[in-house]
Amino acid sequence: MSYRMSPFHLVDASPWPILGGGMALLVALGLVIWMHTSNFFFLFVALMMLLLVSFSWWRDVTREGCYLGFHGAMVQDGLRIGMVLFIISEVFFFLGFFWAFFHSGLAIIPDVGDSWPPKGILIMDPMSVPLLNTVVLLSSGLTVTYCHYSLLLNQQAGGILGLILTLGLGFFFTGLQLMEYMEAGFNISDSVYGSVFFMATGFHGFHVIVGSLFLSACLLRMVKGEFTDAQHVGLECAIWYWHFVDVVWIFLYISIYWWGSVGL
Repeated sequence: MSYRMSPFHLVDASPWPILGGGMALLVALGLVIWMHTSNFFFLFVALMMLLLVSFSWWRDVTREGCYLGFHGAMVQDGLRIGMVLFIISEVFFFLGFFWAFFHSGLAIIPDVGDSWPPKGILIMDPMSVPLLNTVVLLSSGLTVTYCHYSLLLNQQAGGILGLILTLGLGFFFTGLQLMEYMEAGFNISDSVYGSVFFMATGFHGFHVIVGSLFLSACLLRMVKGEFTDAQHVGLECAIWYWHFVDVVWIFLYISIYWWGSVGL
């Protein structure tokens, strides 16, 4: 077909976008059912279906980029711009949590006990597990950068090693955060402090999990030899996302864990 000669990728009709949106809706309904009835089955089925749709969608995109040659230089630039805009939207998403935290911490009202953190909140020591998590996540930023530069130098083994180390540190971070939640001296219903703490750190943890899945897909593609030093836009986007997660954690640690534990 003649339109294949266009520098743009004119995407064929695909069922995955509408199916992905439907599966996301089912996941949201599953969360509501789980929270109200403690029945995890519906959520589990919805998550498995969402993973299946995501896998199929990524498989088609990989075929289009690697084997059919649709991802030319202009298309790659468009994908990079789209990723940058997505990350900017994520910045404003987290900005809302920081705004809520500082608004409540700097304008103390009687509802929180005329103190910050509110009275009765057993705050976490910022020099314990949160500091360890900071070291772990920043270290993963170094390993993923090592992966990128190894690929640019056409050293596939170094790139694979860097991704494996990054994923290991990411999973370790997730495990530490889960342990931190289990041992926390407050919960999400303990005033605005608890609500913002668990929403902000919880969504960050969710982003770490998404980033780990993103990098896992890149690791599989790298092992299969689908990335080259000249064409690896998927890996680039995953690395940008991972660095964004690192930067958000730095702000979370400084504002919520450290400043939020000082007290006013």
